[in-house]
Amino acid sequence: MSQQLTRRKFLKTSAALGWGITLSSVARAADAKAASSKRGKRVYIMTDTEGVAGILDSENWCKPEGRYYDLGKELLTAEVNAAIAGFARAGATEFLVADGHGHGGINPKLLDPRAELARNWSPPPYPFSLDDSFGYVACVGQHAMSRTEHAHLAHTGSFGVFETTINGTAVGEFGEMALCAMQLGVRYIFGSGDLAFTKEAQALLPGIETVAVKRGTTPGRGDECDRDAYAKRNLAAIHAQPQRARAMIAAGAERALRRAKSDASFGILTLKPPFERVTILRRQAGQPKRIGRSNHPGDGIALMNAPMKYEVLKE
Repeated sequence: MSQQLTRRKFLKTSAALGWGITLSSVARAADAKAASSKRGKRVYIMTDTEGVAGILDSENWCKPEGRYYDLGKELLTAEVNAAIAGFARAGATEFLVADGHGHGGINPKLLDPRAELARNWSPPPYPFSLDDSFGYVACVGQHAMSRTEHAHLAHTGSFGVFETTINGTAVGEFGEMALCAMQLGVRYIFGSGDLAFTKEAQALLPGIETVAVKRGTTPGRGDECDRDAYAKRNLAAIHAQPQRARAMIAAGAERALRRAKSDASFGILTLKPPFERVTILRRQAGQPKRIGRSNHPGDGIALMNAPMKYEVLKE
């Protein structure tokens, strides 16, 4: 074979390989762009009951044996549907609703048909079906953390928790999910609930869009209370009429997503590893206050799922 033919074959082969590499790079870039576009239309919505307008107390509204439990589920589901409507107006097309209330708070029959519903998670529970295929996280019906003044039905996980901190910062259920979202790189952009919760959320995640649908009116932090007394403490509140609350939520959700699309500066928690979680339990049933700790060098989700060993708190 002549040197000219050999050179021609080499150039042809090199060109083919070059085109292959280029086309492969283009395909990867296109796939990444498509995935990013899809993420931008997927919203994960964590829900709870105590932060819903019209939910007046835990005993009658939040427990299956309560006389207004079914009505409470209707009120929460309607607020979730309002959030979905607002996000949809801003371009979202896929929604996963996580029923985060202990006894269950969503009525599946009344849920917006565009949504999927997640419930009854296998251990370990965190991050409650959230993954990095979502672009955004929101919450509806959220209450403030334990020890919050002028909050309605405030608690962190249960009325038996005195306080939970992560790296020294007091957090509630909102903050715990914000840590999971941070670990996955998903932006937390919206939350609705009582006024005290909205202030908590804005302090932890500056820039987040919030909507207050009621405001608690009980002064003080309740540090003197044991578990049972604290469960009955923060019952006083002034509520928005439920239809008005839903209109505010729909408008806030739409604002949140439109803002998030044009401004990437908000929605990610800024806690640095290593992580330490400390939970103090209230006095209950003759037991003194107890304290537990868990640690992880770099994974916030693993931190939340790590077991805690409690010991008597020396005050």
